[in-house]
Amino acid sequence: MPDRAAAGRFLGFDVGERYLGVSVGSRHTRLAEPLTTLHVARQSPDWQVLDRLVKEWKPGGLVVGLPLNMDGSANRMTRIARAFGERLGERYNLPVHMVDERLSTRAAVDSLIEAGVPVRRHRQKVDRLAAQTILQAFLNELPGDAQ
Repeated sequence: MPDRAAAGRFLGFDVGERYLGVSVGSRHTRLAEPLTTLHVARQSPDWQVLDRLVKEWKPGGLVVGLPLNMDGSANRMTRIARAFGERLGERYNLPVHMVDERLSTRAAVDSLIEAGVPVRRHRQKVDRLAAQTILQAFLNELPGDAQ
């Protein structure tokens, strides 16, 4: 059973075909931060790196962005994200929360533009910022007295 501090921490994920954005956040601070971006090969991330991140951050839960069409219907990436979430839950025996991620990548790109980051450097940052946006949305929805 995770300790009280670990139970309040979450890792967030933005699942893509080529990259996996990762963020970390806490229900206590209600803040999510971008962490890293991993390469994805054949719809599989580097599980050894994910093992290290889970061991280091000791999350009490995992949050995966669910890419839906604007009308709320599922698409191919929705199925990929759901499968990734299932695999995370099985591998780490932690609760996995799926969060609607519509427009999270757009929000991440907009924040990079506002910060003056050159377009050629967006790819290095956009996935982890999208993961931050996804996790922040989840943290914002937690009840105020969550422990």
